[in-house]
Amino acid sequence: MSAASQSAALDSRQLMDGARALSAAVSDSAAENEAGRRLAPALVDGFRERGLFGLCLPRRYGGSEVSPATLVDVVETLAAADGSAGWCVAIAATSAATAAYLPPDEAAAVFEAGAATIIGGVFAPKGRARVDGKDLIVDGRWSFASGIDHCDWLLGGCAIVDPQSSDGPPRTCMVAFPAGEAVVHDTWQVAGLRGTGSHDMQVEGLRVPRSRAVSIHSDPPHEDGALYRFPVFGLLALGIAAVSLGIARRAIDELVAVAGGKVPGGGRRRLAERSAVQEDVAWATAELSAARAYMHDAIGRAYDEAAGGSAIALPERAALRLASTFATRTAARAVDRMYEAGGGTSIYASSPLQRCFRDVHTATQHMMVARGSMELAGRTLLDLETDVSLL
Repeated sequence: MSAASQSAALDSRQLMDGARALSAAVSDSAAENEAGRRLAPALVDGFRERGLFGLCLPRRYGGSEVSPATLVDVVETLAAADGSAGWCVAIAATSAATAAYLPPDEAAAVFEAGAATIIGGVFAPKGRARVDGKDLIVDGRWSFASGIDHCDWLLGGCAIVDPQSSDGPPRTCMVAFPAGEAVVHDTWQVAGLRGTGSHDMQVEGLRVPRSRAVSIHSDPPHEDGALYRFPVFGLLALGIAAVSLGIARRAIDELVAVAGGKVPGGGRRRLAERSAVQEDVAWATAELSAARAYMHDAIGRAYDEAAGGSAIALPERAALRLASTFATRTAARAVDRMYEAGGGTSIYASSPLQRCFRDVHTATQHMMVARGSMELAGRTLLDLETDVSLL
């Protein structure tokens, strides 16, 4: 491990202080992020320096190995300043948790720069990895590779094809490879979260050591920390929900600021003095707070099990996904209330309310918090036979 990765892990307070200290710069860069369809390089540097990409990286590789609650709090703080910035940190931080599943020598090589290393990629097994001795020959194209413009390493989900074996369906895995090995296809022409630069990535005939292929479904982690007994997909869902909560908090703050000074056309009273607006702000605040509390309760119960050395039981895993999806959907409703209450002000590209509206409704489309997650949780609550591989 290099000297760069040997610095002491930052604690939760230091990480939150770092996120708050960067919030003004994040907010100021939001327009640049959106126009460039990537995070501003200075912002990326700031996140590196503060160790925010290493939130879920094991301590032995220079990460902070935080609790999921701290991950949520940091990401929510950043997303309140700009949803795209919060999203990129959430994706890189949760992707770094895969270091726990890599053999230690491979993890040390990938994360040679410690928490300054940025890893991203796509879990969906859209690639094909053919076994060739001690290597895999990888071909694939993956959509939604968030933050690919600033990543050092990438992960691609693959189905492993072994010419020497025909037993059963192909095993799925994620392979890690340097970001420079991938071709980036400029596909990120979208409504919201434009600053995430979530383009397509592609590799053809890429030779990767088999030791850099991991399965979070079947491979046990090499790390014994509570964070790595936490379900990886549950962690990802929490990150997406945290982004949504931050966006909604920003929308409420923006509406309050607008309402304090705006007098709608034909009226005499400020927007803030209208009872309908007062009601909207109150409902949005209460609903958002309730969703956040429910999510933190689910996190606490699951993390207590993990910290006690136990595998997290299915009801708690299902609760994490249910709470994450509920938080995301509740956040979207809160933003809708604020967008409508803002009237004509909300529709201009210069209005943060307009960006919040687009960003949160892009977040709701992620498969970890999509409508199917409610069905998955519901089947578990009803004790029905369910494919729980994504829990």
